[in-house]
Amino acid sequence: MQDLVIGVLMADHKLNHRQILSEIAHRAMLERDLIPDFSSEIMAELDQLLSGSRHQFIDPSFTHKDLRGMLWCSIDDDDSLDLDQLTVAEELPDKTVKVYVAIADVDALVKKGSAIDKRAQHNTATVYTVGMIFAMLPEAISTGLTSLNFNQDRSAVVVELTISEDGALKDSSIYMGLVKNKAKLAYNSVADWLEGQAEFPPNGAAVKGLAENLKLQDAVAQKMKGFRQRQGALSLETIESKPVFSGDQILSMEFATKNRAREIVENFMIFTNSVTARFLSKHNYPSIRRVVHIPDRWDRIVEIAARYNHQLPATPDAKALEAFLVKQRSADPLRFSDLSLSVIKLLGAGAYTATPPEGWPPGHFSLAVKDYGHSTAPNRRFTDLVTQRLVKSVLNKTPQPYSLEELKSIAEQCTFAEDAANKVERQVEKSADAMLLENRIGERFDAIITGASSKGTWVRLLRLPVEGKLMTTLNHPDVGDRVKVQLIGVDIDKGFIDFNEVS
Repeated sequence: MQDLVIGVLMADHKLNHRQILSEIAHRAMLERDLIPDFSSEIMAELDQLLSGSRHQFIDPSFTHKDLRGMLWCSIDDDDSLDLDQLTVAEELPDKTVKVYVAIADVDALVKKGSAIDKRAQHNTATVYTVGMIFAMLPEAISTGLTSLNFNQDRSAVVVELTISEDGALKDSSIYMGLVKNKAKLAYNSVADWLEGQAEFPPNGAAVKGLAENLKLQDAVAQKMKGFRQRQGALSLETIESKPVFSGDQILSMEFATKNRAREIVENFMIFTNSVTARFLSKHNYPSIRRVVHIPDRWDRIVEIAARYNHQLPATPDAKALEAFLVKQRSADPLRFSDLSLSVIKLLGAGAYTATPPEGWPPGHFSLAVKDYGHSTAPNRRFTDLVTQRLVKSVLNKTPQPYSLEELKSIAEQCTFAEDAANKVERQVEKSADAMLLENRIGERFDAIITGASSKGTWVRLLRLPVEGKLMTTLNHPDVGDRVKVQLIGVDIDKGFIDFNEVS
């Protein structure tokens, strides 16, 4: 039936781009064994929560430290409504900086074993597609009751990070707190202000002292970034695309790249996730860690570096790779994203693993940390909600909510579901790209190889954020090679974009 609906829409797709993409996304979720909708049982459970007292959303088993007077703010995408973190910083007399990260207390509302929780454990994360968003939790929860919304009192897990002048972590602590978001800010406008290209956003300017605090956050985040890079964290840069609609018709795809505001959040969250993982291990708790294993195709990374007259060691070395990436970013910033994309593809995907407290995890290769969990987005990722329950159990001295065997099962499902969600997101994005390219059959483009295996060869266009399959090749190109391609066909319904390599 759904195929028939999409077929009818396709007949008039110039007027129904948004609806077509929503239908394709819904079907793709089902095909990948992900649940696109909320059941009647979940909605009944939600109604009970919404009819309850607002005070039930602050866990009464904890004494919360009242931090509502601090200059908390959120920095996220312009259209984000599920706000998981707030940040604020404080300079200490010894020139160290204390960074505070507040994480939404989702566990106060979503209880283990509930219908809402079981559905979240199946999908394991919010799935963001061009067509629509498939939230992990009902939006009345994730964008309402537990979101750290502007000017709302909220319960939060607070992580304090004391950062030395060189960007290293000097000390940390975790406790429950009450917080209030003083300003909902967006990455791009904050980045433009930090880089001197715009005025401070008006909603932030209305809060006395917030601009100065954000400058302090930016300064310490850059120090933290520098410290991580000296430890071997990789300066990788991904290019994300976002559709631009006019009504229900897609007009173009725009780029979203890393900027100074994103780096504030990124560095604070990386340190917070590491601190949380070590906190659990210290208290003899198992945990779920995120691991990027040592890359299988290091030899190809070495080959690519050699093209730039840079010699990498024969065995994987994160610090050596970082030195090469920093050098190339400085030498050729305009083309760095293409090099970065090749390295990302060759590093391979990460995986979730359950780690016993006494075990030494293999680490997160591309982030140069030995202890790396997920804890900072419990409205959007199930691993983070699980971690939050473990942390609160430590704080409250209650029995461990999950056994190591339970965590192993959850980690396996999270790895599976993340792979499925990535495929859904890519399929719908390619359908949107196919809409843009359907009138450009026969045109030639410059491209870079992003995948090469027995299953086929894939390319990404250099001037458009579009990926497709290379149906014929001339010289058996490998990941990182630049080629010229000709568009030979698209299939909007299936998300197929096909090219031939041409000379």
